[in-house]
Order: sequence, then structure tokens, then C-alpha cells
Amino acid sequence: MTIQPVGSQLRQWRQRRRLSQLDLATEAQISPRHLSFLETGRSQPSREMVLHLAEQLAVPMRERNILLVAAGFAPIFSERSLDDPALAPARAAIDAVLEGHKPYPAFAIDRYWNIVASNRALQELYDGVAEELLKPPVNAMRLSLHPRGVAQRIENLAEWRAHLLHQLDERVEITADPRLIALQKEILSYPAPASSQPVQADAIVIPFKVRVAAGSLSFFTTTMMFGSPVDVTLSELAIESFFPADDATRAIVKTLSA
Repeated sequence: MTIQPVGSQLRQWRQRRRLSQLDLATEAQISPRHLSFLETGRSQPSREMVLHLAEQLAVPMRERNILLVAAGFAPIFSERSLDDPALAPARAAIDAVLEGHKPYPAFAIDRYWNIVASNRALQELYDGVAEELLKPPVNAMRLSLHPRGVAQRIENLAEWRAHLLHQLDERVEITADPRLIALQKEILSYPAPASSQPVQADAIVIPFKVRVAAGSLSFFTTTMMFGSPVDVTLSELAIESFFPADDATRAIVKTLSA
């Protein structure tokens, strides 16, 4: 893989964040002239400067390693499997959060929306889902929006699809990750549902409304991230928790879980 010069990468990150050189220089407390020299390659940044600018630009941890390598330094952020003994305390915390959320669904999802852990609650959600979509690694985007996935029973599919695509679009714009771009292209190839009203993909709360044999369920979701992670895997991990949006959902789930 060809790695672009660090100056070019810094400029691209600044442009993705829609910041001018003056804006970034002010936030980083360096001169615009020095920043210009760094971006054009006339000056080489120190390791501390690479990390400082990456922090100001909110560059994800994986990409900070790439910036360091481009600048001639060794990457400093490790990337381990979630099953690595070094991450055992974090894995125990994740499992505790997931189990504590029962009887409602909760998932730990990685950078690519692959489900790396689940509390396996409310298995009725997956009735009728194609077997190949449930083979590990299960991708939450694909599972939700594929026409042979949960999508066939989502009552507000147009709204939910727009909500998920909005999240995917934002991550693609920020990272330009080829795997995310491929996932985005795949999701967009699925048949788009008809909608009789405008869809607000970036609304504060988008309900997830789905039919199961016992009735219609409505959930809202929350996302929890690890604070100050020192591992790439943890920095990219999110815990998605589903909460009942109405009393009817709460009653149905209670009955099913019993």
C-alpha cells in the first residue's frame, strides 16, 4: 500500500473537517506559515506535532498510526483482538453492559459495523432472516437493510435506512476507508423503499419499528464509546443498546423474555 506524504494527509484531514489553514493553526496554536510548510512538505513535523495536529483534527486512532508512519515514525497505538488477554478487563466490561441490558437487544459493533459481541436478546427479531446474513462476522448494516434480512419486517424502513446511511456516509467522509466505501456501495445497491413523507436522516431520535409474530415493536437506540482508549480496537468499538419506545413494546418483550 502506498502511503501519501504526511503533509498531504494532514491537508486532506483539514479539508475533511472543513477547516481553513488559519482555523487549524489557531486551534493548534502554531503559525499559519508553519502549518503551510508542513502541508506542502517544506518542513517535516516531529512526532509530537503529528499527534498534536491529529488531536486537533479528531483523526481516528487507526489513521493516527498511518500519519506517524508517513512522517517516518513507528506507530504507537496497538491493535489487538477483543479476545486478547490484554483486553480482558475491557471485554469483561463490555459483556457486563450487554448482559445487564437484557431483555432488550444490545451489541458491540466495530468500525465496519461488524457485530463482535451480543447479549442475544430477543431472537424473534431474526425470524425469516436469510441464513447467510447470520454467519459470522455478522454485519449490522447488512443484517438490517438487506432485502432478505430484518428489512422485510421493518415498518419504517425508509426512515431507518436513511438514518443508517447517514451514519455510514459520515464515517466514509471522515475516513475514506476503502472497506467502508465498499460497504456503502453495497448498501446503496439494495432496493430503496418507497416513502410517502420526507425522511429526516439526522433527526435526534429515529425509532426502529419492526414486526415480530407477537406484534409491532418500537425502539430507540443509544451508542456508547470507550473514553480515552489506548488500543485501536477499543477506539473503534461502539455499544448499541435498544430501549423500548412505548409501553406496548415493553409488554411484548416482557412476555417473550418470560
